[in-house]
Amino acid sequence: MRVVTWNVNSLKMRMPRVLEFIELHRPDVLLLQETKAPQDAFPDLELAQAGYRAIHHSAGQWAGVALVARSDLPIEDPSLSLPGDPVPEEARWCEATVDGIRMASVYVPNGRTLDSPEYPRKLAFLDAMSARITELRSGSPVIVAGDMNIAPADVDVYDPPAFEGGTHVSAAERSRLGRILDGGMVDAYRAVHPDEVQYTWWDYRAGHFHKGFGLRIDLALVSTPLAERLTACGIDRNFRKGKKPSDHAPLMLDLR
Repeated sequence: MRVVTWNVNSLKMRMPRVLEFIELHRPDVLLLQETKAPQDAFPDLELAQAGYRAIHHSAGQWAGVALVARSDLPIEDPSLSLPGDPVPEEARWCEATVDGIRMASVYVPNGRTLDSPEYPRKLAFLDAMSARITELRSGSPVIVAGDMNIAPADVDVYDPPAFEGGTHVSAAERSRLGRILDGGMVDAYRAVHPDEVQYTWWDYRAGHFHKGFGLRIDLALVSTPLAERLTACGIDRNFRKGKKPSDHAPLMLDLR
């Protein structure tokens, strides 16, 4: 099974690239973030023509998440809410069971700055996510993947001193991610590539992509039994290039 997570930064703008990706990689499940698609304008028809269907949680012209699966794979028991979410109206979580695996697409709030009112909301969201993952792990195997807006370690940041004192690298954020990992989840990319330096996001400005100024903030967290089935996990940087790219690259994982 191939599962992909990708912050597309507007599905309307990026739909040609999504269809290109589907044709090239043929994922079984595609977890999308920042779809920015109104509920009545989600591209269900285009996906159906490509052989896929979706559940999606939308918030109008920003945020939004989706779970897209091959049409022959049942999407069972869908849920579009995260219990305890401090900002449920922002459409940052959706989950369903596909082929016996409980999967969630998540778009963690950015947090802005450490003194912003958005920062404690980010921490509260991470607490709610942690509680939900603990609940899910008591049942089926679990994959929670998406734009976590956290760089797990300094190796995941192109210039750690430049980010000191900011979000994405703060102790409070990293400790919450650490508790999730210590509680029985595995960072799939690090499991396959324990030492490799690679990123999933690069600012559009000042040629950051070409300079290698990136962050690894898009993660696929898999429950421990699934980690034993990992055969590959990689980042397709080619989809950060070309015509109208997202500022994020897709992260792919393969399970035997």
